[in-house]
Amino acid sequence: MGKLEDVMKAEIGRLAKKQVRAAVAPLQRDVRRFKRTLSQLVRATSRLEKAAAQQARRLPLAKGRPQASEEEVRAARLSPRVIKNLRRRLGISQEQLAALADVTPGAVAAWEQGRAKPRGINKSAVVALRKFGRRDVKRLLATKDAAPGRKRAGKKPGA
Repeated sequence: MGKLEDVMKAEIGRLAKKQVRAAVAPLQRDVRRFKRTLSQLVRATSRLEKAAAQQARRLPLAKGRPQASEEEVRAARLSPRVIKNLRRRLGISQEQLAALADVTPGAVAAWEQGRAKPRGINKSAVVALRKFGRRDVKRLLATKDAAPGRKRAGKKPGA
């Protein structure tokens, strides 16, 4: 009797596996299709996030100087060391930072020495610059140099 039991057990196992495969195969196809779709969506999202980040970097410059949102400005703590480290991280001089923030180089020096603090629109410009990298700043400076800027009082050439 042992042999008949073994044969029956093997046949039942074989048929059970066959039914499981028949039930699982369509699910496996669906899983593969969903994984492909998810992968495509992740790539598309990544592309869109990069494009949005580039646009976000360009938007604050619409009025000629970088600007940050009111919440960011309110939350920002700008110490002299933070301003100096920002300038060093961006690889720019005080004059270049002044050009980006549309202030005088003396104002930037006063900020870095702690004699004054950037307020209002100037603070907004400095906070917005924290989001930029070296390449972005170089591009901004190039566009500022190319655009006709305001004339500042000072010595006349040749005088």
